[in-house]
Order: sequence, then C-alpha cells, then structure tokens
Amino acid sequence: MEQLQTLASWIKSSSKIVFFGGAGTSTESGIPDFRSAAGLYQTQQNSPYPPEVMLSRTFFMSSPDIFFDFYRGKMIHPNAQPNASHALLAKLEQEGKLKAVITQNIDGLHQKAGSRHVLELHGSIHRNHCMDCSCYYGLESIIGSPTTVPRCPECGGIIKPDVVLYEEELDHTVLMEAVEAIASADLLIIGGTSLTVQPAASLVTYFSGRHTVLLNGDPTPYDHRANLIITNRIGETMGKVQEIL
Repeated sequence: MEQLQTLASWIKSSSKIVFFGGAGTSTESGIPDFRSAAGLYQTQQNSPYPPEVMLSRTFFMSSPDIFFDFYRGKMIHPNAQPNASHALLAKLEQEGKLKAVITQNIDGLHQKAGSRHVLELHGSIHRNHCMDCSCYYGLESIIGSPTTVPRCPECGGIIKPDVVLYEEELDHTVLMEAVEAIASADLLIIGGTSLTVQPAASLVTYFSGRHTVLLNGDPTPYDHRANLIITNRIGETMGKVQEIL
C-alpha cells in the first residue's frame, strides 16, 4: 500500500507525465503478451514457424497466407476492452497532467479508453493499406476479407496491416516525438514491458525528470534506473492508484 501511496503522490505533484507501455498493459484485457510463461511465444512452440519468423517482413512477402492465418488468430482481438490502466491514463490526460502515451502495443485500447496523444511505436491493427495503390482500409478489411490474403477492391493489391514487422524500421516521426515527450517529462511511468525490444526500449534513457516508476511482473534491464518498482499486475495497480487519487 505504501508503494501505491507513493505513486499516487508523485502523480499528484507532476504536470508532465509520460507513460511508456508494452504488452503487459493489455493482458488484463484478455490479450496475451509475448515473453511471459503464458505468452504468445511460449504457446506457439508446436508451430513449424516461430512467431518471430511469421511476424517478419520476409515471411509476410513469401507466405502471406500463413502470415494472415496467424495474424488473425493471434494478433487481432477486436472485442478486447480497456482495463483500469488504460482508464487512468486517459483520465490523467483529460486533466492535463499526462502529456503522452507511448506504446509498443498495436491493439488501440488506449484510444478506445479515451486517450488522444498516443504514439504507437509498432503501428496499429486498425490501420491498413494497399501495397500497390496505397488505399487506406480499417480493421474490417482484414477480419471480413473473403480471401485468406485480403485484397484491395480497387486494384487487387495485398492489403498490409500498418504494424511494424521484424526487419522493418520504426516510423521516424513517431520515434522522434516519443524521444521529445520522454525528455521533457517530469514523471515517467513504464508499464508492462520487458524493455528488451530495441530500439523502443532505449527510449527510456532520454528521461531526466524527477521520478521513474516501473510496473512490471519480471525484472528488466532498466530496473536500476527506477525510483519505484511495483511487480503487481498493472491494471490492478493503476485501479488502486485511481482510488487513492
């Protein structure tokens, strides 16, 4: 309880909060993470292709049918709802205290909860485009496609999700915005991320504000930078913090 009180007091005294989150932010919404014991990488051990391979640019181009079969089954969760963590972050933004949510997630739950300034480092399942004519499509073009590989009704090109695959670079503009947000923050809350995926994880090194809070069940390479570490589930933690606030 003392840790929660500390976090709540830091939130109260801060005016430039930035949240940096990963897959663990959405596990309490029913979306599996990647690297925990129950994560996506562990549950796919019987597959002939590891998730890292199926989610690569090379595999997408060579075997789009297998890619989309995996993508629809494991990466898209259209019925997932925001949890207490998403809700508190949206509330803090509405109050003018939180300046940005930087997320490695592609699920769009921060926006569904009401957050507006969300920097999606790895893209979003809700944005898709034709690789030939660049026409834009929503998530329904992937879910409701009559063919395994979704095709553009305008030109017949493959519709690719705007998610960053392995072997692809992060959007430079989004990356720079994230750096600027973290560098100007007075409180950095890091939640639900192993901080092992680069270059995203290294963004936290740009923080020079007062307090760094780490909300994660397992140790990370950046634990030594944290002023406060809470290992309980992030949604549960943020829900209790909101009650204190």
